[in-house]
Amino acid sequence: MADTFAQGRLLVVAFEGWNDAGEAASGAVRVLRDHFEVEPIAEVEPEDYFDYQFNRPTVAIDDDGERVLIWPSVTVFAPVDPTARIHLLLGTEPSRGWKTFAQEILDIVVDREIDGIVLLGAMLADVPHTRPISVFASSDDPAVRAEFGFERSTYEGPVGILSVLGDAARQREIPSLSIWASVPHYVHNAPSPKATLALIERLESILGVDIPRGDLVEEAAAWESGIDALASDDDDMSSYIEQLEQARDTVDSPEASGDAIAEEFERYLRRRDGRDGRSPGQAGDEPWRPDPPVV
Repeated sequence: MADTFAQGRLLVVAFEGWNDAGEAASGAVRVLRDHFEVEPIAEVEPEDYFDYQFNRPTVAIDDDGERVLIWPSVTVFAPVDPTARIHLLLGTEPSRGWKTFAQEILDIVVDREIDGIVLLGAMLADVPHTRPISVFASSDDPAVRAEFGFERSTYEGPVGILSVLGDAARQREIPSLSIWASVPHYVHNAPSPKATLALIERLESILGVDIPRGDLVEEAAAWESGIDALASDDDDMSSYIEQLEQARDTVDSPEASGDAIAEEFERYLRRRDGRDGRSPGQAGDEPWRPDPPVV
């Protein structure tokens, strides 16, 4: 199974929207698109899968000075070199027709003789920006979990299109795995290059490929410094970040018990699902929690 992801033909997937906190997942796929020679080979029909009142088209000025409409879309890219392995999917999370959408994408996977799928996501979490970004990898495929030492997600609750696509792949016996990054919820309005960088680094280790960083390292450092500057002028924010740091360091310490970590994780799941009386993603006074569930 490791050969599938280290040597096989792969589709790396990211959707903008609910699955993409801090634009980390879509940012990672854009890095791959910009640094590997790929070309678009398929694009879904937006009329079939998007609610334009929810995902509105935008207007822009093209190179000829003409106003053009840009519709929400999902595009599959293939390597220009037929011997290259990495295919990409990038686009907006569909609003409807998820079952049909997933089957359309998997038809492309089968037609292109793709061996496995890597699903990228990012979630807002109670994590400090000053510590390494938490990355959680899992799979519903027992062989993939055994090969990589992944855990199976125990999350129960609302899901995004990534879960639907992963389930459809499982039904067609196409191996898949998910990689999620945790993004500090208190900076949710800004892109997070540090989270994108964390996803890129995890991708490298799983896929066995070198992925150029470009300006990501410098952008991640500038992102962290910018938040430091904001926090230095806000005593409440600074105090809150310090609490997150202490909680994170405690969970990461060698003395942390498995039961304590599991208890924190269960509280995270309840909060993420809104079962603790708060809406999913709502900030609270509880400390940092372990890696997010795969949704």
